[in-house]
Amino acid sequence: MSRLQRAQRLASPERGQRPVERGQSLVEFALIVPVFMLLLLGLLEFGFIFQNHQGLEYATREGARTAAALANGQNGQNGSPTGTACTTIDDQVIAAVQRVLTGKGSPVTVANVTQIRIYKYDDTTQGPAAGFINVWTPAASGTHSVDGVALKFKQTSGSWDPCTRDNGSTPDVVGVDLSYTYTMNTALGALLKWSGANTLAMTDGTVMVLNP
Repeated sequence: MSRLQRAQRLASPERGQRPVERGQSLVEFALIVPVFMLLLLGLLEFGFIFQNHQGLEYATREGARTAAALANGQNGQNGSPTGTACTTIDDQVIAAVQRVLTGKGSPVTVANVTQIRIYKYDDTTQGPAAGFINVWTPAASGTHSVDGVALKFKQTSGSWDPCTRDNGSTPDVVGVDLSYTYTMNTALGALLKWSGANTLAMTDGTVMVLNP
């Protein structure tokens, strides 16, 4: 076969170009698929992260709302509802947070909550006031219970006595925040596990003025 014939054969759309195009398509497909899968997994993972963060937001809001409503336990002393024993207020705050975290449809893994804080908010520093932070950490079931439900946390430090919280003319502002370690749910987490980047530290907090 002459050089001219070989050149004509390679240029022929029936014999020469189709195998080349087919091979080129396979190479392009092999290059694009991993990138596409990473983007897809990233989008799915972001959705899970957003869903978990929403759960944390709802939990801290419920905790702060409970703390603000109960104040120092004397809200209902002269009327309805009746007063609440101040020594049980923080237990009820933690119970409110826990109910959200363990509620139906919650994506949050309670075991990955590393701490919950109940604190007095300082307008000057725009954060927790020093010496007025109660820290709760994971604990074995049965340590405390509220309405017959065992709390999964116990107070390990802090001395902001709920009985001393001021809900008078210049009421205290109470804050509730929590720290959470999110573990990736998709195969992207498995790919990143070797580097230790398959987890994400998340925090959320809510502050509210104590009810008069």
